[in-house]
Amino acid sequence: MTANTIAVLPFVNTSSDSENEYFCDGITEEIINALARIDGLKVTSRTSSFFFKNKTLPLGEVAAQLGVEVILEGSIRLAGNTVRITAQLIQAEDDFHFWAETWDRKLENIFDIQDEISLLIADKLREQFGHFEISDHLVEKQTESLDAYALSLEAKFHFNKWNPDDVRTAIGLYEKALALDPAHTESYVGLADAYGFLAATEIMPPGEAWQIARANTQKAFSLNPQNPGVHYQLANLSFFTDCDFQEAARHTFKSIELKPNYPEAQQFMAFLYILSGEMDKAEAHLQLAMRIDPFSQETLFYKGYFHYRQGDFQEALYQFETCLTNNPKNIPAFITWCYCLLKLGRFEEVLTALEQLPNDMGAEGDRLGIACLAYLFKKDEENAQRYFAQLQEEAQKPAAFQAHSYLFWVYANMGKTDEAFSWLDQAIQMKSPVFLLSYTDPLVDFLKSDSRYATFRRKLYKSGISPESYKEKARLLDDPTAEAYAARLLQFVQEEEPFLNPNLSLRALAGQIEIHPSQLSWLLNNRLGKNFNEFINSYRVAHFKKLAVDPANAHIALIGLAFECGFNSKTVFNTYFKKEVGMTPKEFLKQHN
Repeated sequence: MTANTIAVLPFVNTSSDSENEYFCDGITEEIINALARIDGLKVTSRTSSFFFKNKTLPLGEVAAQLGVEVILEGSIRLAGNTVRITAQLIQAEDDFHFWAETWDRKLENIFDIQDEISLLIADKLREQFGHFEISDHLVEKQTESLDAYALSLEAKFHFNKWNPDDVRTAIGLYEKALALDPAHTESYVGLADAYGFLAATEIMPPGEAWQIARANTQKAFSLNPQNPGVHYQLANLSFFTDCDFQEAARHTFKSIELKPNYPEAQQFMAFLYILSGEMDKAEAHLQLAMRIDPFSQETLFYKGYFHYRQGDFQEALYQFETCLTNNPKNIPAFITWCYCLLKLGRFEEVLTALEQLPNDMGAEGDRLGIACLAYLFKKDEENAQRYFAQLQEEAQKPAAFQAHSYLFWVYANMGKTDEAFSWLDQAIQMKSPVFLLSYTDPLVDFLKSDSRYATFRRKLYKSGISPESYKEKARLLDDPTAEAYAARLLQFVQEEEPFLNPNLSLRALAGQIEIHPSQLSWLLNNRLGKNFNEFINSYRVAHFKKLAVDPANAHIALIGLAFECGFNSKTVFNTYFKKEVGMTPKEFLKQHN
């Protein structure tokens, strides 16, 4: 289980009206997005958290499946223009609730409520885990229209299903949201993502779909140039329409910088590293995406694609079959599944699958290209030539990007390498983006021995990926200041005993010793080697030991003494006492009587 990890489970709708479900989902998603902005905190994405919606599994099992230390769960009740929100944090390994809170607020300030809740949760996690920096605000107000906000959430739910029908449904919902609020950035980003999907799969004519995606991305950028989703869309446009590999990488890095827990950006970064042949770096980003979003169909596709590019075709086949079982209209999974079968020599299965493929799945170029390769590999000259002629005709269309790529592959596998590289040169002049994807594919690995291969590789990928050099963050406190603050802290705690207050928080203690909460968090973690809870509870344990051995307190129960020392939970008391002393409170008392 990875350190500093949390999953936010869907908040339960306890209102009488079931129509409030999307509102509850919205609260949950905003808390996830808010916490995901904190560098150093690893937050499970919405898709994987929502996998457990309406499921009654033990929290320990949920945490194990998601690989997290802490679970946040809660409920929401709407009544008129007021909302009651409850939330609690549970330590998965020890199965105890170390914090709970309830808010009663006016509904019209929903984004302020989300910000307040997210900041308080972030504070409690910092107290539990150790130092990480928290901004003054974690939730930005998206829109004045709650209806537009709800429509955008419903649209995102459909888009995440990753199939043509649901993507079209999402587009309609995003358009309704923008009719209510023409300045809603997230809906423009959502529309760009949806049309990008239709373009990449050629469900729509790619030129038309990418043009719409670009227009929505530019509108979103004009509204909020620091939105991570905007830079993710710019990365896609750079790759799929501008054929600019390095610019795609630059925008992907920017998206990750703005939101480290962004699974789509992590996946795309892995994808770019796969294409450039840097598989170790690709795997690192893919593992991040898998940790953030282990149940996402998109993440599972990239996992299969990674295995395919490594030459592990059997494992890749299994991954794509899993994707297709969950979503039979997952076009990218189906296409690459066919590639695996071709590499494994199972040509008849490919041809049968193509015959059974619904008309609304796969571009014409995919159908012609895969069939041509299958007949070519099985040495059916007549059918191979028939499909080859159709493929050549399709590839003459400037926007038939899939056909451009397959024609290159077919030339190469026919042994016509001069024609293959000549056609590649023409396609590059046409800015056919699919070659960034297909040039290093295993289906043409044998071309790497040709002297022209490296020349075209440099032309397509230039110098590869050049990550921005992330500067090490400046220390919050220099050595003399840290020493002075540490001395002030220890003197204050020993003399004033603030730990006796069961409601003491890191933010409150910082105010009492007059330093910023982030500075106190850093000081505890880097100078004293403890998180806030460990630091405070160590004083409570020490105070308990002193009270427990005093004969004057023999008539007071152990838990009563614990409460006098500032503990407000029997479970927390027992957990920290055993951790600090190495034995239970009863065992300690027995030794000292």
